[in-house]
Formats: sequence, structure tokens, C-alpha cells
Amino acid sequence: MSNLESYKVVISDGTGEIVEKKSRFIANVFAVENQQQAEEKIAEISKKYWDARHNCYAYVIGKNSENTRCSDNGEPSGTAGKPILEVITGAGLTNTLVIVTRYFGGVLLGTGGLVRAYTQAAQAGIANCEVGEMVFAQKLTIEVGYNMVNNVQYYLGQNDISIAESRYEAQVQFDICVKECDLDKIKSGLTQKCEGQLQIIEGDKDYYRL
Repeated sequence: MSNLESYKVVISDGTGEIVEKKSRFIANVFAVENQQQAEEKIAEISKKYWDARHNCYAYVIGKNSENTRCSDNGEPSGTAGKPILEVITGAGLTNTLVIVTRYFGGVLLGTGGLVRAYTQAAQAGIANCEVGEMVFAQKLTIEVGYNMVNNVQYYLGQNDISIAESRYEAQVQFDICVKECDLDKIKSGLTQKCEGQLQIIEGDKDYYRL
């Protein structure tokens, strides 16, 4: 069974707002890991904006975007939840919830106007988030003596590999994550750079932010 190489997620939550013919549309974007988290956030926002006319939402959950749901929350069918969902999927995001709150301004927007407004609000919210990529990779722990620390740091820097964690004890350990396709090259390069004076311990294969 092959693994999905990578997927995009929201790293930091964000908000955005637009005004359309006196109606305010406030988008709140959240990173969620499961349906329960999504439902809790929806309840939280509905309570916060209890006096709003509508709290419409959509979410996509799962590495393969297998769990999706959307709600028009009283707006005409297909004018709110679906457009929000299409913004999330169009951005290639998963594990993401977008709730758009509407304060009615007294002017009817029509179905086309509602679709545009909810789309633009969702886009504004996502634009104010930090988005990152989760990549399927191998976790490695590099163990070296203090005399090789600079060599390791230099090599990793040259290859744009971030150090997830460092531990300075009797030996120095650096935790890194490497794409499977780069694994042999990185292990070989580190061994050469450290003149063989290192130990590389393979950890879990999973999805990591590189």
C-alpha cells in the first residue's frame, strides 16, 4: 500500500471579514484533527456569535480528505456551506474547518450574491492563516561526538533539513525527518561529512512538517 506523499494543513488559525451590501461575513478558520474537534469549534463559534443570523461552515478531515461536511445553517440550499467547502478543497487543504458567520445587513443578496460572499469570506480567512505541508518521511536520530557537531549542522543546513530537536549529553543527538526518496543520499552524505564517526538511528515513518 503506497502512502500519500504529502498533504496541506492549517498550521495557525486565522480570521477574515468582508462586507457585502451591509451584511458582515466573518470567517474563522481552524485546524482540526477529527469530527469531534470540528463539532466543538462549531458549537463554540455559534455561542460566541449567538446574535448572528447564520453560522455556516464546512470542513475536510483525513489525509485523503475522506471526511467532508458542510452546512448552510438556514441560508438557501447550496449558497453557503458548499461554496465554503469548495474554497477548502480548492486550496488543497485537509484537517481544516471554516465557519462563516453572517450578520444580516437588511439587503437580500440573492443566491449568486450569497455564493460570492461566502466564497470571498472563506478565502479571506484562509489567506490570514499559516498553511504548511505534512510530508511522509523517515525520522532519523544522528548521534555524534561534540567534535562533529559543526559538520552535522553545516551539512543539514546545506541540504535545507531542519533539526526537530537537539540533545546535548555525553554524545550529541539531532532528530531530523527525511523524505524516503532522499534517505540514502542524506545518510551517505552525513556519514562522509562526519568521516564515519556517527550513529544514525532510524525512527518512525509518518507525516511530519519538514
